[in-house]
Order: sequence, then structure tokens, then C-alpha cells
Amino acid sequence: MPRLYSFRRCPYAMRARMALLASGVPFGLTEVSLKAKPPAMLAASPKGTVPVLVLQDGRVLDESLDIMRWALAQHDPEHWLVDDREGSETRALIARNDGPFKHHLDRYKYANRYSASADAMSAEDRRAAAMAILTDLDTRLTGRGNLVSKHPTLADIAIFPFIRQFSRHDADWWASQPVPRLQQWLDRNLSSPLFKMAMRKDAFVDDS
Repeated sequence: MPRLYSFRRCPYAMRARMALLASGVPFGLTEVSLKAKPPAMLAASPKGTVPVLVLQDGRVLDESLDIMRWALAQHDPEHWLVDDREGSETRALIARNDGPFKHHLDRYKYANRYSASADAMSAEDRRAAAMAILTDLDTRLTGRGNLVSKHPTLADIAIFPFIRQFSRHDADWWASQPVPRLQQWLDRNLSSPLFKMAMRKDAFVDDS
């Protein structure tokens, strides 16, 4: 069966695991120690980042969105791919999350690491820039409860692990922000059976 190399707390790996679980495609899992990456994973994907999915025919998918789309192309019972096409709202939202939002998130969360970068900004300014994006998402949730539809789609599942990461950096501050729809959306995704399954340490057989 396909083998997924994953790291439990990585948001990219989270969304890949959730898509594989939602699709019902059987897969084996290897939980990766980032300090001692498995030789088989590095042979399959020399860049050494998770997630990596090695398919039965030897093909390697080492981008989380490719893994999500491959899994859902096999079976998409919740219709996550309904809006996933070139030029769609889904593609635009994910691109903004994986680009500008992730850029600000990293520099907010790891401010000391990036203090000497060419585009250095204070952690507070990074947080404000990220919140401008999240405020737009809060508005988008009005009247439909999810980012592009009344039911969760690829956009929701691909984006929420990163907002989870942002919210956990300063939970008290996050709770005080005027984005009630986004906070409720995040809480709903965090409490979903699918996410709980994806995060359970005993949910997968690590038979590597």
C-alpha cells in the first residue's frame, strides 16, 4: 500500500493525513524523527521534508497538496474537490495561506530566527499582517460557515492547520481578537472526529 512519511505536529503533514483518512485509501505510515530522517524517505525525496507519499507504483508525491489531491481523486466522499480548479476561490485562498500568511506566521512565531532577514519586521507587525488575512477569512465565513461552501472543502482542510499554529502561539491574545466566525470555524475543525483521528498517536500502525 502507499506509504506516508509524516511528522505529527507539521501542518503540511496534518492536512495530508486528513485527506488520506477522508478518502479511505489504505496507507502505511512512518512517523519521522526530524533529527534522524529515514534513509528510505531521503532516497524517495532528497529534499527531506514531510509529508512524502510513496505510491505502490514507485511514484513519489512530496508536496502536501499533491498528496491531498491524489487521495481525493481516488475517492472524495465529502466532495472536498468541488471548487478545486484553476482560477477558483479555493486555489486563491490556499495560495495566500501557503504564501503570504505562512511567511508572516513563521516570522511571528520564530521572530528571533528571522531578526536579521532582509525584510525584518517586529513580531507585532508580523502578527498584524497575518491578522489582516485572517480578518478577511472571518468575513468570508459570513452566512456559509466554511470558506467556499456551506460544507468543508479542500480550502478549509488545507488552511486550518496553519491557523491552528497561529492561534496557539499566544492563545490568550487570539481569544481576544474580533474574529468570532473564524474562531468558531477553527474550534469546529479542531473538534472534528477526522482531525482527532489524524492527531491520535495510536491511530496509525507505524509498520516501517
